[in-house]
Amino acid sequence: MTAVAQALAGLKVLEFGGYAAGPHIGKVLANFGASTIHMESRERPDGFRIQYPPFKDNRHGYNRSGCFAFFNDSKYSVTVDLKKPAGVVLTRRMAQWCDLIIENMRPGVMERLGLGFAALAELNPRLVMLSTCNMGQTGPRADQPGFGSQLSALAGMCELTGVPDGPPMLLYGPYIDYIASLLGTSAAIAGVIRSRRTGRGALIDLSQYECGLVFMGAALQDFFASGRLPQRRGNDDPVAVPHGAFPCRDREWVALSCWSDADFAALAEAIGDEKLAIDARFASAAARRANIQALDAVISGWTAQRSAEAAAVALQAAGVAAYPVVTMAGLYSDPACGAIPRWGITPTAIRVSISRRLPATSWGRRPASVPTMTSCSAISSD
Repeated sequence: MTAVAQALAGLKVLEFGGYAAGPHIGKVLANFGASTIHMESRERPDGFRIQYPPFKDNRHGYNRSGCFAFFNDSKYSVTVDLKKPAGVVLTRRMAQWCDLIIENMRPGVMERLGLGFAALAELNPRLVMLSTCNMGQTGPRADQPGFGSQLSALAGMCELTGVPDGPPMLLYGPYIDYIASLLGTSAAIAGVIRSRRTGRGALIDLSQYECGLVFMGAALQDFFASGRLPQRRGNDDPVAVPHGAFPCRDREWVALSCWSDADFAALAEAIGDEKLAIDARFASAAARRANIQALDAVISGWTAQRSAEAAAVALQAAGVAAYPVVTMAGLYSDPACGAIPRWGITPTAIRVSISRRLPATSWGRRPASVPTMTSCSAISSD
């Protein structure tokens, strides 16, 4: 894998569930050296394998999913039928081997399988289990199913996303999953550190919904302190003006913001119209906000004559915060991404894996071909 000692080498992780939130925790741990085993069943595979695009050549297949590749690189793979007694017995043996279990099934599923924390802690008192589902294991909404777009709506994010006279906008699907998974990674590592110091395990109940509220802190505090309800503002910002995305040549866009009158004076100079900074319509933030349509038209007239990259470079040279709005194709040609050693394409049956340690596990009759795992020689596929 690598000749460099990794921070989490020796950490042994079992991962139950699928999609984003749970597997992303296991992925982050594996990227830093943990031995993470992704557990599945042929009767109930990870949903990202078969349900969620993109798929290689637009053809569905267990080993053709780009999402599965991204969330499961650097892991080992074992298929076990947990509806069969032998599968449960095998899993209980694996629970004695591992330090950490991650699961993102619905509340109560692990307990019904005989694999709840209380049962496994009797076999492995130092075991840490992190359970992460939509609403946590308890509470009035614990049994309600849903996906990321519904959680971001429930957490208040969608209410603030969109234009003032339009509907709330749903965010990119697993948005909250990413928030919860990174907070969950920290919690899992803290639990393992505590276990190694004290010999006592822990059950960590991580509600993805509650994790999403972390990003709503300012809006929640404003309402608590003043009773004000924040409103949808499109690209407008309460301080910066102008603040938005402006059209460029070839259907490109550039994003920019001016946070002070000095910033705006720099923008006026960059676009070759220094008089804008002393124009009464634009001389202050309040004036610019009151005449935003006229200002947007002036800026758009300048950006439309240039590529997004050229516009951004010119604005940055003048000290204005500006970047091109980059497409997915643009990311693969961005020199900043090219300079990152771990960004690259690994040949695999699946579309792309950005980690160079291992490709995502390929689902054949046996687990993917990976280096031998010590202390786990008894594990086999179903």
